[in-house]
Amino acid sequence: MTALAAIVVRDLSYAYPGGKSALSQIHFEAAAGESIGLIGPNGAGKTTLFLCLTGVLAVRPGCVAISGLDPADKSQRKLLPQHVGIVFQNSDDQLFATSVADDVAFGPLNLDLPREEVQSRVREALAQVRLTGFEERAPHQLSGGEKRRAAMAGVLAMKPSILFLDEPTMFLDPRGRRELIALLKELGGTRLIASHDLELILELCPRTMVLDAGRLIAIGHSREILGDRRLMEEHGLEVPWPLR
Repeated sequence: MTALAAIVVRDLSYAYPGGKSALSQIHFEAAAGESIGLIGPNGAGKTTLFLCLTGVLAVRPGCVAISGLDPADKSQRKLLPQHVGIVFQNSDDQLFATSVADDVAFGPLNLDLPREEVQSRVREALAQVRLTGFEERAPHQLSGGEKRRAAMAGVLAMKPSILFLDEPTMFLDPRGRRELIALLKELGGTRLIASHDLELILELCPRTMVLDAGRLIAIGHSREILGDRRLMEEHGLEVPWPLR
């Protein structure tokens, strides 16, 4: 494994109860600060991959390292929230508190940080996603785009060095999409972005992986991968407009 890699995956396979294979022999690395796109048809295994990398789904020891931590090791898995954050496809799966501020504060509070530090992180995270003033709002009263930003704030409050984003532009209008892209450019850090928004991938990710039926089909420079009409069509995708 490469010492400087933020994410290292070696021969990762996963099958759901009942024996259905979801991932098969996945290999890749992401350098610290690198942004990689993850594309593929529905059911390709993108979300399953994220859940394996974050320790939500059990994997074999030694096949995944996230900031040097092995999610298969219980003691190391407990440390993952300090290093990696995931923004789920459906924001309602992530928002559960009675107010936006309480939702964003949940993670830092579980790190046993001083209250002043928690409050500072909440203010900073809400400012980053442009939700200052929404502290007392109930999450269920937010628009789809506002929910997406609130969910992102909850992750940013943990100050992770690695972000996994699952369909980040879903439910966003054009302005919300532009604001999200601008925010992600500002944030930096290591990112793995799964999306059907291929223009987003092209803009944010120098490298792209194609996943289909749980297998890593291709990985390479985004313009080459996304511009390969035959590859894209074979896996239920289309070349984005800027490359046509």
